[in-house]
Amino acid sequence: LYFPTQYSQPFLTQCKACFWKQHWSYWRNSRYNAIRFFMTIIFGLFFGILFWKKGKLINKQQDLINLLGATYSAVLFLGATNASSVQTVVGVERTVFYRERAAGMYSELPYAFAQVAIETIYVLVQTIIYALLLYSMIGYEWTAVKFFYFYYFIFMCFTYFSMYGMMVVALTPGHQIAAVVMSFFLNFWNLFSGFLIPRPMIPIWWRWYYWGSPVAWTIYGLFASQVGDKDEPLEITGMPEPTTVKIFIKESLGFEYDFLIPVVVAHVGWVLIFFFVFAYGIKYLNFQRR
Repeated sequence: LYFPTQYSQPFLTQCKACFWKQHWSYWRNSRYNAIRFFMTIIFGLFFGILFWKKGKLINKQQDLINLLGATYSAVLFLGATNASSVQTVVGVERTVFYRERAAGMYSELPYAFAQVAIETIYVLVQTIIYALLLYSMIGYEWTAVKFFYFYYFIFMCFTYFSMYGMMVVALTPGHQIAAVVMSFFLNFWNLFSGFLIPRPMIPIWWRWYYWGSPVAWTIYGLFASQVGDKDEPLEITGMPEPTTVKIFIKESLGFEYDFLIPVVVAHVGWVLIFFFVFAYGIKYLNFQRR
């Protein structure tokens, strides 16, 4: 017998079928999605109340640091939760994938595309809820451009966090080991995020890792887009003369408003890197044991 292709259906048909399968898999996994949206609302309300109207109170240096802390907390806590919670789901789905791939139902890339696509749709809805809660309660300036930047960076952050969790599962034998590996790198992302140690204060031989931390790019984008263009006077502790918000965050924190476009592009790069590593990890690594 001779068949011109390995699979009975073309690539696009495989993608559609896998996407429809993942859609029903996620829809029926009500516990996972209910917890996801419940945690989103709880975190949004918690950080919104904790940092209530901090975006409108930028008169002193401490006010600005408080707002940076709000940005850092909003990004890292829920993003890490996404990366952790998706691992169990992907671990179970991968077991089913091994069986269906062995039966010749579809190839690896359509499966990876479907898994990422359906996760991204739920993250899209999750980000809408989270962004509206935080943006209104923290009190950022209501302009279309600034809200778009805020939503974009939060959405891309949650997306690459989810893909990072999926990628680690694809590269490890099980989600237990994946959880250990994931937390190891998350600690470095946390340390070099630009909040605990601002980029100008990081030793020069470690500063390269700041740019290798996707969380640092997200905090850069969020903070620079919201306050990086403000020329209001800012009282600095220990200095007799005030400076402006724009100058302070550039010289002391390393954030520049004019650098936003490269930050936007960098987020696309992080998402693509994690997606392709996940896809090719699924394709070439088989941890199934008979």
